[in-house]
Amino acid sequence: MALQGPLYDLIVIGSGPAGQRAALQGAKSGKRVAIIEAYDDLGGGCVHHGTLPSKSFRESVYRYSLGSRGVLGVSSDESGKADQKPKGFKIPEMKRLLKRKERVVEGESQVIHDQLKRNRIAIIRGRAKFLNSHEIEITSKRGREVVTGEIVIVATGARPVAPGHLPIDGRTVLDSDTVLDLKKVPKTMVVLGGGIIGCEYASMFSMAGTKVVLVDRRNEILASVDREIVTHLMERFEFQGMEIVLGAEAKKIDKKSKGPATVHLSNGRKIKTETVLIAQGRMGNTQDLGLENIGIKRDDRGLIPVDKNFRTTAPNVYAVGDVIGAPALASTSMEQGRVATCHAFGIKNKTGHNAVTAEFEMPALYPYGIYTIPEISMIGKTEEELKADKVDFVAGKARYKELARGQIVGDRWGILKILVDRKTLKILGIHIIGDNAADLIHIGQAVMAFQGDVTYFINSVFNYPTLAEAYKTAAFHAVNLIAGSTQTR
Repeated sequence: MALQGPLYDLIVIGSGPAGQRAALQGAKSGKRVAIIEAYDDLGGGCVHHGTLPSKSFRESVYRYSLGSRGVLGVSSDESGKADQKPKGFKIPEMKRLLKRKERVVEGESQVIHDQLKRNRIAIIRGRAKFLNSHEIEITSKRGREVVTGEIVIVATGARPVAPGHLPIDGRTVLDSDTVLDLKKVPKTMVVLGGGIIGCEYASMFSMAGTKVVLVDRRNEILASVDREIVTHLMERFEFQGMEIVLGAEAKKIDKKSKGPATVHLSNGRKIKTETVLIAQGRMGNTQDLGLENIGIKRDDRGLIPVDKNFRTTAPNVYAVGDVIGAPALASTSMEQGRVATCHAFGIKNKTGHNAVTAEFEMPALYPYGIYTIPEISMIGKTEEELKADKVDFVAGKARYKELARGQIVGDRWGILKILVDRKTLKILGIHIIGDNAADLIHIGQAVMAFQGDVTYFINSVFNYPTLAEAYKTAAFHAVNLIAGSTQTR
């Protein structure tokens, strides 16, 4: 059967971070590329519901709080006890906090549009469905059309899901896609889920003046994060006035037309609250894509299985970004999109290595940024992982309160920790909690990527006063620990 419609070298379904990079890599390599986007605005969930809106909201909350509540958002008496209602503090208007978000989202969407057009990437509006592995039906307000592509990359992202017994209503019970539709900052909120999204929003609203109760059915929050860092985060949350309830889950939510809702927990506790945020996982946006027509099976969360090069079971179809699951970060999604296009077309990178080789597998080292207040970032192994592997290491630490810059910005809580192999001095992991953590991590990332050891930081000169000096302080701590243990043996 002859193929229908316009023929492209590459068709990308979805215009989020993964889709953008996949399409741009193809276009820069001389391929004829089209992006199919179901929504009016480009950028996907990252730009319109997820990363950019939440981080823009966080920045507004953080800056407002700094200016109205004392050091890093909470004033305290001489004993260090938190004062949740310092004199003169007022809960900010939601409309005011969202101004930055609206400006950022509009601006970034336009940047993406201009970038795609500048690279002559066709933008096709509508919902995509596979007819076969090369033909895609697009349904839109204009009607139906079919386009064909040699390579197809699925980058449709994921969406928040809630248990069937806890339905989202967008008014009292919210998810991460709807929470920023609130018309005012609520006085009380129960956050169900202690993962990254739950912890981020819990900290944002807590800092904005909301009385937050964070609930998770597990006995820990942020399970993949170094435990010392999580302990400091929990201490900070409690200092801000947040309550953390572990080992319990919501059995039901009683809602009324007026007045507070009641969350019934499995431990028998009932919590009255103005709002509930459900942050208990995400599901791939793969419904109605027609994957069954090309022999691709989804898992129970709607995610698409792929190999190390992001190829699906259909040889010419790839999948990247949140639609394939963890790590589900915008940063790694971008790289996945680029790598998938390179592999599909055998495109060489700048050093001349062929993309078909293992050179183009995702790097083992990629950073995580968790935008709680305070911020967390990490790369490499945690202490718990190293101990489980019986690695002989030391943990060199620097505390922000010991840095001049830490004193200047008012961060008394921050910590930078370097995990160092006792014998080789190689850096095994870096973990940061505090101001600018997600930016600082890249200094350590570069040293690790080039196989440097901890002496790099000792021999380097850092601007003064900066938070980056924490690397030098932590490095000296690490080598002193090693020297001390050697002398006592």
